Amino acid sequence: MPETARANDTLVQRSRHAVWHPCSQMKAHESQPLLPIARGEGVWLYDTEGQRYLDAISSWWVNLFGHANPHIKAALVDQLDRLEHVMLAGCTHAPVVELSERLAALTGLGHAFYASDGASATEIALKMSAHYWRNVGRPQKSRFIGLAHGYHGETVGALSVTDIALFREAYGPLVRVSATVPSPDARAAAPGVSAIDHARQCAQALQAHLEQHHAHTAALVLEPLVQCAAGMAMHDPEYLRLARALCDRYDVHLVADEIAVGFGRTGSLFAHQQAQIRPDFVCLSKGLTGGFLALSAVLTTDAVFDAFYDDDTARGFLHSHSYTGNPLACRAALATLELFERDNVLARNRVTAEHLSALAQPLIEHPRVRDARQLGMIWAFDVATDQPDFARRYHAAALQRGLMLRPIGRTLYFMPPYVIDDDASRWLVDGALAALDATP
Repeated sequence: MPETARANDTLVQRSRHAVWHPCSQMKAHESQPLLPIARGEGVWLYDTEGQRYLDAISSWWVNLFGHANPHIKAALVDQLDRLEHVMLAGCTHAPVVELSERLAALTGLGHAFYASDGASATEIALKMSAHYWRNVGRPQKSRFIGLAHGYHGETVGALSVTDIALFREAYGPLVRVSATVPSPDARAAAPGVSAIDHARQCAQALQAHLEQHHAHTAALVLEPLVQCAAGMAMHDPEYLRLARALCDRYDVHLVADEIAVGFGRTGSLFAHQQAQIRPDFVCLSKGLTGGFLALSAVLTTDAVFDAFYDDDTARGFLHSHSYTGNPLACRAALATLELFERDNVLARNRVTAEHLSALAQPLIEHPRVRDARQLGMIWAFDVATDQPDFARRYHAAALQRGLMLRPIGRTLYFMPPYVIDDDASRWLVDGALAALDATP
């Protein structure tokens, strides 16, 4: 065995014994080895033997501008020479102030609270909403609503508004399950019913629930336009407009989980902007730092912030973690936002999406593909198969063709970094087609 292959095998074995990998059945790696990645550049990942793989899912949707992006990397190097970390309780620093000001200007929500990951952002939004109602003298408003098949993270609070049994069932005794209303997923529309009319029908179901339960409801939590973990379930913006109006009518907060769909993924900087609404809370993570460091943020209104502003400590929002507002992560986020402005990214993405969609036409027309759909820089294709392990086998077939793709159930999807060019797009579509033909 060549030396590099032996080192590669050793690293994989060491990882299996020492690392508990996320969202995985570890036993599966007996037959499907882990992929040992040594470095990344642009849209490509390179393993320890030098084989390259197109990162067509942006490493779980976090990478916006390619691996080792020089602009973000330079900002981090500069920040390392200044300040790596300081506690945010009782202290502040320039990167967190500047980032908060930038996010406020972009969202219209003027108060940013920071954490490390998307699930933590969901936890914060839930706690902040319920605590707000307590502080304004309405403590009975402590329940939540989520959409069918919604996903908002896997911590205990986030699981309460996550409607995917695989993630929640084992922890049922720990979870205070929230109410669920029908998803406006356009695939679920009855024959002859348009996506917008289906959205209106689902909003009627939300209205019926709020009419009965608004007195005890703190917030509606949803993923605007695309429910990603539900198989890239896409819905019309009309649902967001109607949900905003209903939340206003029944005095309920609207929480927009933009963790996966924010920062240009759906074609606008934030997905909810396509409905021309302002949520009461926006949760951000994943692309916030361009894929470099873990950071999440929850943005909210003056009204929510003011309900906590008091001499009484118990009325404050007493939530924290040691790395809240880490300067390095905030600096990476600032560099990411600079790239959006400098490179006119949203306009450039529209051109990229047009080209990739044209290249993907053979995949759209494939006899096994159903409900092909695209929004911004997200493509999804439901595959007709009766094999329950389709996703695992397709992933392996894609890797053999130099592609990092992980279907969600029977849904194959692309969510590549924005720097993908025509050659890489062609590689992606050709490889995806070949992998599909090789996977029953």
